[in-house]
Amino acid sequence: MKEKVAVNFLDNMSFEALVNGHKIYLDASSEHGGKNLGPRPKPLLLVALAGCTGMDVVSILKKMRVEFDDFNIAVEADSTEEHPKVYTKMTLIYEFTGKDLPLDKLQKAIELSRERYCGVSAMFSKAMDLDYKINVKDV
Repeated sequence: MKEKVAVNFLDNMSFEALVNGHKIYLDASSEHGGKNLGPRPKPLLLVALAGCTGMDVVSILKKMRVEFDDFNIAVEADSTEEHPKVYTKMTLIYEFTGKDLPLDKLQKAIELSRERYCGVSAMFSKAMDLDYKINVKDV
């Protein structure tokens, strides 16, 4: 199975990517010669990780019949100081809001995503430490 994206130079430091039929604009900050018309490429790795595991967790929790009011994922990444600057650790912070949410089921859904379903997590775990935290707000 192959996947393909197209990334085309626009001008200055900006590019347009076509991903699954959707356009994403990439650009550098003004300090680095860009016009800040879109995100930098590397943080999109964090978006990919959060999106991948988030979709898994929602799907698994639906099958478990766990209903929540809100669900957010933050990703914090530690990076090296020298070029090429690479991420050395990522921490996912899963934030759930709801009434009487079963922590054991939330944790099970996250573990299934990490260990079985999320391809982004599987790739990143070969290159760096991946950790997670769960925050639950009871309403």
